[in-house]
Amino acid sequence: MRRAIALAARGLGSTSPNPVVGCVILDASGETAGEGFHQRAGGPHAEVNALAAAGDRARGGTAYVTLEPCNHTGRTGPCSQALIDAGVARVVYAVGDPNPQATGGADTLRAAGIAVTAGVLAAEAAAGNAAWLTSVRLGRPHVTWKYAATLDGRTAAADGTSRWITSAESRADVHRLRAESDAVLAGSGTLRADDPHLAVRGIEGATQPLRVVLDTRARSLTPTARVLDDAAPTLVVVGEGVTAPPLPGSAEVAHLPYDGTGIAVGALLAELYARGVRSVLLEGGPTLAGSFVAAGAVDRVVGYLAPVLLGAGPAALADAGITTITDALRLDVTETVRIGPDLRITATPKER
Repeated sequence: MRRAIALAARGLGSTSPNPVVGCVILDASGETAGEGFHQRAGGPHAEVNALAAAGDRARGGTAYVTLEPCNHTGRTGPCSQALIDAGVARVVYAVGDPNPQATGGADTLRAAGIAVTAGVLAAEAAAGNAAWLTSVRLGRPHVTWKYAATLDGRTAAADGTSRWITSAESRADVHRLRAESDAVLAGSGTLRADDPHLAVRGIEGATQPLRVVLDTRARSLTPTARVLDDAAPTLVVVGEGVTAPPLPGSAEVAHLPYDGTGIAVGALLAELYARGVRSVLLEGGPTLAGSFVAAGAVDRVVGYLAPVLLGAGPAALADAGITTITDALRLDVTETVRIGPDLRITATPKER
């Protein structure tokens, strides 16, 4: 199952609106006969790829799958039936399918006389599929807030300079996060201060995420902005009733409600969900991050901390609607890793 979870991760960033899934087939003697993962939406599912690799050796064997085999016909057929047709004797899966359109695969397998075991390494498999599971359960994309800061929490110096706080190794790691995401999001403050590119660089074969920039009053984005090049698709979000200037290339414009200070977070996430986005990497500045935290729309935090002190300058997070310590958003740290000279901390919000 651990091998299946590792295989599933290869599909991060390229399967939406489908989940990432990995599968390993053992033959009747317990030897690996085939393995596969879901590579892209509309393509064969993990079980089908693994069965194709296993061939006749799948008969009488065991299939290990990170997600309950689907039980419906969409752009591809039901994986439960593919496993039955292949003659496997046992199916072990990690996480039950919460999608009401696809669930029921385990029951179909049992009805066909196949032994089924559920829940093996469920927590590990769910963590790897967090974006899709969040989108199914909440009806919105999973949001990761990424920031880089000094050890005292500053994202820029007092004079506004910020390049570069973290190391080249950390910046390369951010491209991995982008490659694993369906969309990368930044706000007008970041547009003005950094002229970000937001595309993936240095990762061969990566699927470019949708670059989403919030320019509520259409005052921050210039025609020469790097985010408007043809390296990746771009969506420019402006407020309702705001006239966006002509944009070069294939950039799209979406008009969404705003409350006088910024685009409504709920409306933005609904728009992205409707476009098939299931995971968002929030790379905006402290104001945008604060609005997402205030809206309860941050599902994971990835912070890159550099061994640097500034003592002044903007903090990583601005007003998030928290006025007293009892209302603080408490986090569970799930990982700490050295990235070059920096420390990468990954955490998820505790239940409030």
